[in-house]
Amino acid sequence: MTTLLALDTATEACSVALLHDGKVSSHYEVIPRLHAQKLLPMIQQLLADAGTTLAAVDAIAFGRGPGAFTGVRIAIGVVQGLAFALERPVLPVSNLAVLAQRALREQGVHQVAAAIDARMDEVYWGCYQDVAGEMRLVGSEAVLPPEQAVLPADANGDWFGAGTGWGYADRIPVALAGKDASLLPHAQDLLALATFAWQRGEAIPADQAQPVYLRDNVATPKAR
Repeated sequence: MTTLLALDTATEACSVALLHDGKVSSHYEVIPRLHAQKLLPMIQQLLADAGTTLAAVDAIAFGRGPGAFTGVRIAIGVVQGLAFALERPVLPVSNLAVLAQRALREQGVHQVAAAIDARMDEVYWGCYQDVAGEMRLVGSEAVLPPEQAVLPADANGDWFGAGTGWGYADRIPVALAGKDASLLPHAQDLLALATFAWQRGEAIPADQAQPVYLRDNVATPKAR
């Protein structure tokens, strides 16, 4: 039976989840700036509680962004370190997709406009639809000013807004059936998406794990 580990540190939330013996367990905390200290102990505790070890893990899934630059780097660093040591593949998952998957799980909504506050007066944006329990991207993900965020051209029916980017709701020209601007990605939902990807054979070698920032100038120093 497959054992998958998932972790996410791309936003203020730090979370881990485990699929083992057909059961899902997870740990989730909102701990800004403490991810680097807390992540490995959270993983160790989760494995211990499930009565297993890292050696039993078949693949490691992670939030590959978009999100906080430092947070995404922490996830990639930990995942690559573990995956190289274990000689296991990895499963990169979009943090916008994870938000949409959480909205499906908690709200039962099937069309989600996911938005993460990207700072610098922009949002990370992606629209997702439920396909057999998996939230799938419609169109492409982008980073843009709130005023430029739109639904897919052929969108119809009710859409739900999920994520901190909806703090700019008054500037986003999209009509919603509901929204939750406090929603953050949760590793339990990352694990659900990673399970679909694993079943399709989409795992990749650890050295191919790449962050997705959407913004090209994340590390560019400000002009004097």
